[in-house]
Amino acid sequence: MSEIIIVLMKNTDLVKIANEFGSPVYVYDGEKIESQYKRLTNAFKGVKHLKINYAVKALSNISILKLLKTLGSGIDTVSIQEVQLGLEAGFSPNQIIYTPNGVSLDEIEEAAKLGVKINIDNLSILEQFGTKHPKTPVCIRINPHVMAGGNANISVGHIDSKFGISIHQIPHLLRIVENTKMNINGIHMHTGSDILDIDVFLYASEILFETAKQFKNLEFIDFGSGFKVPYKTGDIETNIEELGKKLSSKFNAFCEDYGKDLTLAFEPGKFLVSESGHFLTKVNAVKQTTSTVFAQVDSGFNHLIRPMFYGSHHEIDNISNPNGRERFYSVVGYICETDTFGNNRRINEIKEGDILRFKNAGAYCFSMASNYNSRYRPAEVLWYRDKAHLIRKRETFDDIIHNQIAVDFSPQKKKAATV
Repeated sequence: MSEIIIVLMKNTDLVKIANEFGSPVYVYDGEKIESQYKRLTNAFKGVKHLKINYAVKALSNISILKLLKTLGSGIDTVSIQEVQLGLEAGFSPNQIIYTPNGVSLDEIEEAAKLGVKINIDNLSILEQFGTKHPKTPVCIRINPHVMAGGNANISVGHIDSKFGISIHQIPHLLRIVENTKMNINGIHMHTGSDILDIDVFLYASEILFETAKQFKNLEFIDFGSGFKVPYKTGDIETNIEELGKKLSSKFNAFCEDYGKDLTLAFEPGKFLVSESGHFLTKVNAVKQTTSTVFAQVDSGFNHLIRPMFYGSHHEIDNISNPNGRERFYSVVGYICETDTFGNNRRINEIKEGDILRFKNAGAYCFSMASNYNSRYRPAEVLWYRDKAHLIRKRETFDDIIHNQIAVDFSPQKKKAATV
């Protein structure tokens, strides 16, 4: 990859985008995505074969997918629609891995027909698929019963998780593989998001290595992702460089014992796009109550649900008045529900019409947006090489009613009797 020269976005750039494209609007810094991708690949430069498969569910705009494709990324998909989106973005089937949960055998077979890599996490589905399609290579998702993530709401490696095949079910799994003669080409795990403890993650990797020894024709081992990014000043994050050095050493030793150079795969989503995202909203009203000053913006959890859904923290600043005197505000939305983005936040003085910026709005933000209260979903803009590109139009009323069918229930007049 050629050297990347990063042109940092400025508040004035964001204000111009809000003025040009309206608010609310999501803005993504393409060069931040590039730098995160390069940071990850550099951390694992010690392995012979590395594959980064971007987790499409984090941010699925086709222009973002096309940008990541130019960097050499593959994609990790969780639905047949994401598979189709990846193909539309120009990824070849062998650059796509399909890792669903709770879908029908029919959908898995549909994905297999498209030629993408298949990842199965259910013994029943594995046996059905292997019986019908023994020659189709399949990756197996293992639940190591290790929680490496720091948030229980987004950890998927615990014993009661619906994701993965338990390591305690390996004997059953091996019987299925032996009986069906199916081809297992990969082993996969995902412990959850916001990984804080590298040693816990490395412990889970040892479980994956032990499992991998049971299969003789592997091509890759997929360690998932869930790397933590900082959400505020001084916040802790996954030390990718330390993880890269330690896991690469363990992986290379495994490959030597295995007698074959395998591919080390990851499926980062948040790590690649979270910090690139800025969500811009306009202040509709400033409301003083007996105890609180509310900054009421032209958005709500219909556009950014993470603070309400996960308790996630997004830094909020006033890019219209960056040097103003700080005051305490509770930033809330316009949805007819409790949609508080932040309570008692110190923000530079806010007046009606100001533009507030929510940081870390690249991952699981627009992709979880809805039309609740019949509000339009916002526009998306990609900032790349010092230029703003509109990559999704703001919705209109026509979009709201596009697939609705209006049934006429008005009383019908009786036809006059003919003589």
